Amino acid sequence: MTYLMFLLLMGLIFGLIAVASNPSPYFAALGLVVVAGMGCGVMVSFGGPFLSLVLFLIYLGGMLVVFAYSAALAAEPYPESWGNWSVAVYGALYLMGVILVLFYFYGGWYESSWVPVDELSGLSMFRGDMSGVALMYSSGGWVLVISAWVLLLTLFVVLELTRGLSRGTLRVV
Repeated sequence: MTYLMFLLLMGLIFGLIAVASNPSPYFAALGLVVVAGMGCGVMVSFGGPFLSLVLFLIYLGGMLVVFAYSAALAAEPYPESWGNWSVAVYGALYLMGVILVLFYFYGGWYESSWVPVDELSGLSMFRGDMSGVALMYSSGGWVLVISAWVLLLTLFVVLELTRGLSRGTLRVV
């Protein structure tokens, strides 16, 4: 299970590097799908399958539709891919930053934090996510409100960035 967590976290890091280093919306969308899938896998491993499913459905179902719409409006004939020189340089710089942060925090803090929830349930009668739904709506209600506000703000930012010279998002591609 530790190897699975290692693979999920490395996929999450490489997906974030792919999103951050690529200026083309097509390849950044693929990186976002990888990040969403790997993040949901990490949440499932730590005992939150319901929250992981909610995140996956909302993120991929809602935000990527808006992202695909804005990418279609901002179509470029020759998008930069991961093999281009500038994208590779940015990816290498981000990877070196991740390695520097890894060496800075290296020292044994990670060994006890990689234990999945199912390995700690020896004396428990409940699963790890039993109170996750109730906590999401009671104690974490303000986080849901902030998340909805951030998603709405992201929608307006994307639509403003893809606005044309005169007619906004209604222009013909």
